[in-house]
Amino acid sequence: MAETKAGFVALIGEPNAGKSTLLNRMVGAKVSIVTHKVQTTRARIRGVAIEGDAQIVFVDTPGLFRPRRRLDRAMVAAAWGGAADADIVVLLVEAHRGLTDGVEKILEALRERVAPNRKVALAINKIDRVKSEVLLALSQQMNEAFPFVRTFMISAEKGYGVDDLRGWLAEELPEGPWLYPEDQIADLPMRMIAAEMTREKLTLRLHQELPYQLTVETENWEERKDGSARIDQVVYVVRDGHKGIVLGHKGETIKAVSKAAREELEAFLGRKVHLFLQVKVRPGWLDEAERYGEMGLDFRDGD
Repeated sequence: MAETKAGFVALIGEPNAGKSTLLNRMVGAKVSIVTHKVQTTRARIRGVAIEGDAQIVFVDTPGLFRPRRRLDRAMVAAAWGGAADADIVVLLVEAHRGLTDGVEKILEALRERVAPNRKVALAINKIDRVKSEVLLALSQQMNEAFPFVRTFMISAEKGYGVDDLRGWLAEELPEGPWLYPEDQIADLPMRMIAAEMTREKLTLRLHQELPYQLTVETENWEERKDGSARIDQVVYVVRDGHKGIVLGHKGETIKAVSKAAREELEAFLGRKVHLFLQVKVRPGWLDEAERYGEMGLDFRDGD
């Protein structure tokens, strides 16, 4: 019988490098939320992909950036924690942006924080945006800056090169029993995935008005006899004025968000969902330890 393999792969990179898109394509399901706003991935969401006899557990780290607020600092600490604990680290850079100051800082931190024997691969993403000679020059520049074990040219959005990367990761993982049951694609509780889906819809709709000043919690999840689920969620905002923005004129915004989130949840769960949203003002949620635990972050890392 073939030996099974299993291990953790950390995807790191600047905000918006395409980590969540890559994770979703690798796993084959929407686990990590994808938006055009930076820093939307708050928790270390793990997606699980099966490749032959190997189980690849992806740690999707929050984008690495200069932290200012407590939430930002906790997110960056989570990102480096995920990278340091992983069997393999994949650094994602955008082909059209190249070796930016942000990438330089990540390389610096990789040298300091990740053990020298840890395998670090480079994935140059969004390759459809640049000419091949630019790609080759960038690949050479990056490999001169850091000893990557392999370099992959990919488009997470279009799927180019993703199978090669996944196949290589499966080969490189250590031998051992699988870490999760085969049918479990993410280790986040479903309540949190449901909250993230709603938060994604809110972020997409309100990205100019309320970038990060809101969070969503699933307060109640009730399985019904007819096979459907009733899900009650609360959207927390920090100011009264924000509540009106989330609700929208005559409740139009929250209705549209609720409908979009419900449809996506139904597709994800494969059954009917009754979704109920409430909006509450909670001025200090950005500084509450409990909220951090719910997002898979350590409150103390923000200090």
